Amino acid sequence: MSDAVLFATSNHGKLKEARVILAPYGITVESIDAKGEEIQADSTAKVAAHSAKAAAARLGRAVLVEDAGLSVDSLNGFPGPYSAYVLRTIGIAGIIELLGKSSRRGAHFSSSVAYCEPSESPRVFEGIVEGRVAGSPAGRNGFGFDPIFIAKGHRKTFGELTTEEKSGLSHRGTALRKFAAWYTSPATQ
Repeated sequence: MSDAVLFATSNHGKLKEARVILAPYGITVESIDAKGEEIQADSTAKVAAHSAKAAAARLGRAVLVEDAGLSVDSLNGFPGPYSAYVLRTIGIAGIIELLGKSSRRGAHFSSSVAYCEPSESPRVFEGIVEGRVAGSPAGRNGFGFDPIFIAKGHRKTFGELTTEEKSGLSHRGTALRKFAAWYTSPATQ
């Protein structure tokens, strides 16, 4: 197996994080804007697996796809796998407005990383980080809902952390490290 992985994403933030997280494993990451059709499903795992299988078949080579979602406890897990759509439509301000002055701000970020070889079933690796939604956005780093998410045991939002700091504790970091451990294991070679 080659140590270069093709990551299907047009999100430069995800690409930067993947490179930082996978570099210690000796895995280099090439990007391609080929994620294609993103189904609507009740989990990020289903979305990532479907996208990875379709991209691998279309490209004729192995591909990695990641899907993530912010799930707010008091909103019954909303937006979850619909986070990209919610970010585009109501944005960070909309999530803050939905929560209002509520003290119930518990949330978690989930990430599903799917790796798929052409004509095979995708392998999915998941990561979750518990935390809460901040009362207002803070920080200019990261992307998406990073400026309003504070990981459990921390005081800064993901938007206030460097890529390296965020990658050490994030949902995406956890999922990508699980993938890297599998990808570099002797059984996979």
